[in-house]
Amino acid sequence: MGTRFLPATKSVPKEIMTLVDRPLVQYAIDEARSAGIKEFIFVTSRGKGALEDYFDLAPQLEQELRKKGKDELLQILKSTNMDSGEIAYLRQHKPLGLGHAVWCARHLIANEPFAVLLPDDVIAADKPCLAQMVEAFEETQGNVVAAMEVPEDKASAYGVLDIKEDMGRIVSTKGMVEKPALGDAPSNLAVIGRYILTPKVLQKLNKKKTGAGGEIQLTDAIAAAREDGDEVYGYRFEGDRFDCGSKAGFLQATVSFALAREELRDDLYRYISDIVHARKAAQ
Repeated sequence: MGTRFLPATKSVPKEIMTLVDRPLVQYAIDEARSAGIKEFIFVTSRGKGALEDYFDLAPQLEQELRKKGKDELLQILKSTNMDSGEIAYLRQHKPLGLGHAVWCARHLIANEPFAVLLPDDVIAADKPCLAQMVEAFEETQGNVVAAMEVPEDKASAYGVLDIKEDMGRIVSTKGMVEKPALGDAPSNLAVIGRYILTPKVLQKLNKKKTGAGGEIQLTDAIAAAREDGDEVYGYRFEGDRFDCGSKAGFLQATVSFALAREELRDDLYRYISDIVHARKAAQ
């Protein structure tokens, strides 16, 4: 529901809040496309019609750009379009958890491995995170979750891996614990918003078991699939993850992505330097 960004999210879905000049969801779509994904399912809720409109054609705008010879902007605009049949939208009527959101898409996913991406988690990487994970999935043929090390006092905010064997980038697991109590986390390796999952996870979600927070947790279904024979692997991805579901993370991502842009870098760096020097002088 995007409550951490109120009042903006009163009328603007958090998924299309703009990071530099692209909405968060566009970064997720670009990452998925880079991994070879061609069919997309959005699980949304009421009040998020703007999300659907964003990926639709804008013929009048395209016509104006074409008429004015703004070919570069036209190509940027076209990169946001999704062809008919590539995209489907489903409604989650109540906020019952990530597991429930994935369960809502069960009939469209059918009996295939599938990826789950949370637009709140934006990852800057030379090789997109999901493309890295696809290679890990091809190697392991098991469920693969993106994982990163977090401080012990932050582990209670994540699903945490119970590690069986650490093989470097890939770790095999004994299970997963969703939002463990402080001091009870089985490791400091936390799951973030990228998953490649087997159909058995959907079977476990069908049981609609509630977990932490009274919600249907995806990590619980993944752990249950592992107990039923589908291995689960954590993947230490290469790249920087930003929690754009928080104000601090969103601002950090904005600065980082802007500094990575050649046309913005110098002016922004100069501005930040001036602020830092002014504050030091004031102190």
